[in-house]
Amino acid sequence: MAHDDSLEILVERNDAPVSDADRAKLLENPGFGNLFTDHMAVIRYTEGQGWHDAKITARAPIPMDPASSVLHYAQEIFEGMKAYRLADGTTALFRPEQNARRFQSSAQRMAMPELPESVFLKSVEALVDIDRDWFPSAEGGSLYLRPFMFASEVFLGVRPAKEYLYMVIASPVGAYFKAGASAITIWVSKDYTRAAPGGTGAAKCGGNYAASLVAQAEAIDQNCDQVVFLDAAEQRWVEELGGMNLFFVMDDGRLITPPLTGTILPGITRESIMTLAREEGLVVSEEPYSIDQWRTDAASGKLRETFACGTAAVVTAVGTVRSEDDEFTIGGGGPGQLTEKLRMRLVDIQRGLAEDKHGWVKRLF
Repeated sequence: MAHDDSLEILVERNDAPVSDADRAKLLENPGFGNLFTDHMAVIRYTEGQGWHDAKITARAPIPMDPASSVLHYAQEIFEGMKAYRLADGTTALFRPEQNARRFQSSAQRMAMPELPESVFLKSVEALVDIDRDWFPSAEGGSLYLRPFMFASEVFLGVRPAKEYLYMVIASPVGAYFKAGASAITIWVSKDYTRAAPGGTGAAKCGGNYAASLVAQAEAIDQNCDQVVFLDAAEQRWVEELGGMNLFFVMDDGRLITPPLTGTILPGITRESIMTLAREEGLVVSEEPYSIDQWRTDAASGKLRETFACGTAAVVTAVGTVRSEDDEFTIGGGGPGQLTEKLRMRLVDIQRGLAEDKHGWVKRLF
């Protein structure tokens, strides 16, 4: 038993892994989030004992009691990150310590135990190592990693649970958006909000995404790719998409993004883009930006480009914004020059094709 970051992870290999031939066939067209590797990481937490029983084991269903706390009170958090095959054939993670720290922050907000940063990193690295043959060879392919934790204690009662299960699963993935989507169309939600001040907007918990799904379904009904949420108090200020942060490229050399006031997820891709944009000479401003200003600036040409960013989609241009009242196009409706430049700079660093002057890339093997 160990209470801290000295926890050792036992490796139990899957005795019936997918065959080489079947795996190769599956990896020809992995899609996104539908295909999974042979193993998973599992660590248990018990109040009074701490973190224990850490292992890499065969991926399998989770035995669960109907009274497991997560099913009733939704104590659950997760992360999204990727492992990349670099140009020289080695494997790496992109800023994984930031995921570990955000996981701790989410746990704190949801009244859950914090997993030590070193244990988080060790579990992710061990899973990537054992499933290293699952990297898709397609251009832009990667191994998407999903660390998550939920309340596993069997009880009915409104209080923080005393037992938790932390796990990591891995999914070989291709592009997030369908091929050929040079810019996405987004739907402005007027009836639903994602988060409110004092809520869980800054935590990466399943409830935030559950709350966004009805609005996302509405967006799809309107032939849009994603939904954008406005603030809960005034329904005026642009916040974020269902799963990505937003940036606005102005004609005066400014790059505007909504501020982190507790209702927006602090994206790791977001912070990386801000750093790269400053290196390109842009003035990056974290300030409120209203839906009315967005419409006006797009019409006048003051707004040159809009893009969304996140781990899954990396950087994606926003071409059209649609609502129940109107529709407007940004620039020429396609990806702008700065959007493409920032995307390529970030991807080149992630793939080992450009200098990593910030030490963002953690090479594994």
